[in-house]
Parts: sequence; C-alpha cells; structure tokens
Amino acid sequence: MLSNRIAGANQAFERVRNFYFSSRYGEKREDPGICDFTFGNPHEMPLDGLVTAIRTRAKPRDKNWFAYKTSERDPQSFVAGRLSRELGMAFEPEDIALTTGAFAAIMVALRLVLDAGDEAVISEPAWFCYEPMLIAADVVPKKVHLIPPKFDLDLDAIDAAIGPKTRLVILNTPHNPTGRIYDRPSLEALADLLRAASGKFGRPIFLLSDEPYRRIRFDGRGFTSPATVYPWTLISYSYGKVLLAPGQRLGYLAVSPLMPEADRLALRDTLFSAQMALGWCFPNAVMQYAIPDIEELSIDQGSLAARRDALGTALADAGCEVLQPEGTFYLWSRWPEGDPNVYWDALADRDVFVMPGAILNAPGYFRISLTASDAMVERALPVFRTVCSARPV
Repeated sequence: MLSNRIAGANQAFERVRNFYFSSRYGEKREDPGICDFTFGNPHEMPLDGLVTAIRTRAKPRDKNWFAYKTSERDPQSFVAGRLSRELGMAFEPEDIALTTGAFAAIMVALRLVLDAGDEAVISEPAWFCYEPMLIAADVVPKKVHLIPPKFDLDLDAIDAAIGPKTRLVILNTPHNPTGRIYDRPSLEALADLLRAASGKFGRPIFLLSDEPYRRIRFDGRGFTSPATVYPWTLISYSYGKVLLAPGQRLGYLAVSPLMPEADRLALRDTLFSAQMALGWCFPNAVMQYAIPDIEELSIDQGSLAARRDALGTALADAGCEVLQPEGTFYLWSRWPEGDPNVYWDALADRDVFVMPGAILNAPGYFRISLTASDAMVERALPVFRTVCSARPV
C-alpha cells in the first residue's frame, strides 16, 4: 500500500520512532520525575521575550493580518540584512526563503537541486533525519564516517564517495551530535575538493550547510559558514534552537550570494514554486511578523556551558571518553568498555535517559542534551558516576 519512498523513509526512521514511542524512554517520557537528556526539548518555561513577541504580533492590525503568507518582503529584508552582517556576505531579500523551520528548508533544498536517483553524501554520526528525508526525496544517501576521537571531516572518504550521480554534500556545523564547529581551513579543503569533483563530472555539486546551532557556541568561539568559501552553498537555519522553542516552526533557506549570478537567479526564482509544491512550506503569519522581535533572543548559554562542564567532568571521572562540545547544546561521549545497552539500561533503571548512539549510527557512544533542567542535572550526576564507573558487562 505504501510508496517505495515512504516505505524506505519509514525503515530509516525505525530506530528513532521505536525509541520515542515504544522504548523504556517512550513509556516514561511524559513522567515529570525522570531526568530527560534525550532530545533538544525545553524543560523549563519559554523565554519571556518570545512569549511577548507572539502575543503582541498575534493582535491583528489590518484585515490581511492572517491572510496567506509566502516569504513576506519585510521579514525577508530583515533576515537578509542580519545574515549579511553576521556572515559578512551581501545577501539580498530574494536569497531568503522563509520556511517552517530547518526541516522544511532542508526538504526544499533537496527538491530544488536533486532529481530522483541522484546521490547525496552525509557524514556520520549524523542527525537521524537526513537519511529518511533523502530517501523520501528519491535520493540515494552515500554515508561516510567522521574521524574519531574529534570527529573531523574525512575528506578522503567524502572524495571517494562522490561519483557521477552525486549532486549534494550535506555539512552540519556546529555539528549534531558531536558539537564540533568546523574551522575555515577544513571548510576550504572541502571547498577545493568539491570544485575539483564538480569540474570532473561537469556540473556543480551543491553543499547544504545545515546551521541551526550557528548561534549556540561555547568559550567565545567564532563561526565560519561554508557559504563564505564555496559558492554553490545553500544554508538552512532554524530559530527553534537558539530560542529553545522547536514547536514554533520558523527558519529559512538562504542562497549564497557568491554563487554565479545565473545559478543564483535560477534557484531563487523557483523557491516560491518549490515551497508551494511541497505543501506550503512558509511560516505562519504571526511568526513572520515576530522575526524582528526575536532575532536577538537566546537561551541562557552560560547555563548550557555550566551543565556541559558539570556533566563532562562527572562522565570523564567515571571512565567515559567525553568530547568537549564547541557548539550546539549536546554533549557527546563514548561509553566505558562494556555493552552499551547494559549501561543505558542501568541509567534507565534510575530514571536517567540519554540518546543511545545507535540511533545516530554510533553504537559505542551516547548523546546528552544540555537543555535538561538544572534540577535534572543535579539528580543525574551521582547516577552517571555510579553507573559509568561500575563497568557492567
């Protein structure tokens, strides 16, 4: 009864679907007494500024306040100006497609530049939605591995994975789940690789720079967008991360202004049609009106850093190999020697839940979301120390 593309996406989503709905975590995820370090969900009340912005902008000012909205000119212009200053590039309003979060931005990008049977390269461990989204777009995922222990880009592996059907490489920076921010030399090396491969196969290979965590960075670190070093780059962004409000769907897809003019115009002239054809992938009216009000808002990144440090220290002392995140709100760690499932179950027995690395195709690791509340962290610290130092087999 199902289309092949949705059957394939369903299979690719199986691990995360089972984890969310039917695992031990799925059975208890609504329990207020658990320590929930799984997904990047809020566990405290929303930002006051966000609530005020939505309430204010929900009050109609004219008869068209809730009429159909595409990418409206005023918020487009606002985003283009802010993005130009942030990344040091001259974006124009037409380069910005406002979307219902980064999910929609990514799907618009896939359908914009990929045909059925094309290939896209992703580096693992990776966000668990890339693969099913590619499959749902009739695109073949070509998976390569990041290089542990720091999870650097494996440029040789990316180069080897690129063939005549490759049309896209997906890069996530800051990276979920590892927290890495890829530096300019790494991005320039990737750009050189993609230019050479594009020349070899006679058509540009696009780069999708997925940047929803771009404004969540630790220890004063900077950020270089791949769009500044490789012209055929599309940027996907979500406000849901920095606002910690993933249920208020707002983001955008941006076309690099460094792209050759003819290619740039061809893409942005078809953004409207792509968004329409994919099911009206435009943000609702209130969220578009609110963009200027929420642009400078952010979750408390000092609190994220404090949780990172407390949890990282406890895990390292207990024998885990912890990768200090440079950005995002995740902490990536390797289990001590032994069966990862035994460790995970031992934490769950004590109502502490983490994201198993197997969901991200890295079974020896686990991910902690730092969006857990301070009270959760305080309760969980002794549990992590006890379980991870016990060396279950």
